[in-house]
Parts: sequence; structure tokens; C-alpha cells
Amino acid sequence: MKPVHPVKRWFKHAWSHPRHVKALFPQHSLKQIELTIAQSERHHAGEIRVVIESGLPTYAILRGLTPRQRAIHLFGHFNIWDTEHNNGVLIYLLLADHDVEIVADRGIHRHVGDAGWQQICQQMEGMFRSEQFEAGVVYGIQAIGEQLAAHFPPEAVPRNELSNRVLIL
Repeated sequence: MKPVHPVKRWFKHAWSHPRHVKALFPQHSLKQIELTIAQSERHHAGEIRVVIESGLPTYAILRGLTPRQRAIHLFGHFNIWDTEHNNGVLIYLLLADHDVEIVADRGIHRHVGDAGWQQICQQMEGMFRSEQFEAGVVYGIQAIGEQLAAHFPPEAVPRNELSNRVLIL
């Protein structure tokens, strides 16, 4: 993320509202994303969670909270780290900052690494710049699913440890 003057950033976040999320991700898009997560998780033993946030609260802006720091906080807050094989992955979108973050638990992160996650984020951000919001998230889920399938094949008795529902904050 490029450095932005705190007042300018505050205005971007103050004017951002959850209805902006709904404009970019209408109900049919959210359902498609949830379906894509469910389909992906049939091919691996990992867990994928998508969180979309329109903007940060004022206190977070004043503290200089970065999208990465927020994603890490949400990764812990929603217990994405608490999977049987340490293979939970969070896709976090912060719309006001036009930022995508992927936070992965240590089980899968050791196989993919920062460069692998960054490559997926960059592809998603490119799709978002072309206003392909649903397709960008679907691409991210599929790319993460390929990594999870390569390192965590499906189990004989499938489990769904995390909700597939897109969480909008």
C-alpha cells in the first residue's frame, strides 16, 4: 500500500460504507463466492474464509493500522488459525484502501510462502481494477485451492471447520 496522508485516508474510510460492498458484491455474487469455496474444499483438506470490509473505524486510521495488520487481527479473531492441520487461509478485502491481503496458517504458508500469496493478491487486484470483483475473488479461491490440494489432499471423511459464508464488516 502506498503511503497516504492520514487525513486523506480517514476521508476515504469515513465515506466508505457496507452498502458499497453490496454494490460491488450483490447477493448473487456472494452466493457464487460461497459456492466456489464449497467446491474448492471438496478437493483439499484446507479451509478458506473470505472477509470484505468497506472501511476501517476512525481509531484504526488514527493508529495507522495497515490492511495487513487488520487482516492478521481478523485471522485470529475469527479463529481461522484454529484448523486441524493448520491450513486455514483468509482472503481479506479492504475496499477503502483498494487492498487484498491473504493470511495463511503455518501449515500451508510453509509450502507457498509470501511470494506465492503475493502473486495471487496481485492477480486479484488486477481483476478488481478491471471491475471484475466477483471473478477476482473466485480466481483467488481457486488459486488458493490449488495450493491446498497440492499439499493437503481431501480426507476420507470431509469436514468443514470454517463457514463458507462471506463475512462483510
